[in-house]
Amino acid sequence: MYRNLIKPFFDFVCSLIALVLLCPILIFFTILLFWANGGKPFFFQSRPGKNGKIFNIVKFKTMSDKKDNDGKLLPDAQRLTAIGSFVRKTSIDELPQLVNVLKGDMSLVGPRPLLSSYLHLYDDFQNRRHEIKPGITGWAQVNGRNAISWDKKFEYDVWYVDHVSFLLDCKILIKTVLKVFKRDGINAANSATTEPFQGQNY
Repeated sequence: MYRNLIKPFFDFVCSLIALVLLCPILIFFTILLFWANGGKPFFFQSRPGKNGKIFNIVKFKTMSDKKDNDGKLLPDAQRLTAIGSFVRKTSIDELPQLVNVLKGDMSLVGPRPLLSSYLHLYDDFQNRRHEIKPGITGWAQVNGRNAISWDKKFEYDVWYVDHVSFLLDCKILIKTVLKVFKRDGINAANSATTEPFQGQNY
């Protein structure tokens, strides 16, 4: 009952309230990132949701589109702007996803929506993360975020799928707030972002 009825209602009400309360912050960083990213404050990308259904996720854009002499994008670390680094460390870049929650594409808590290009790489166990809606935060995020291995992330994601409850969601939301203040697990080791998933046979 909680997963199918209470959780969606809770997501809608909480995301609506959060968008209203955080509106000044959202507007402020939209202006800053508009200036820092050449008029592009938001980042849109196709991601798989529940049952692998594709939707467009929205986040604050933290990296510029700077390219090398051959027209190729520079490495992530070189494109990460100063304001983008702050926005990412404080997880403010995730706030626009409240719109995705309001639309019903996402939940406040659930497995993070990964790249669509990873879909064909998952085994049956890993693919179970798509049995529920993806979330802004999740069990993997409060247990290491980008600093843990892909295997561990999938293990945490599937564990959450099997143990969804109101108390667990509350626990994850509280731990998320604490993680944000500690700025813990933002990046993978020796990388500005997490390393791409290559599949089990890589």
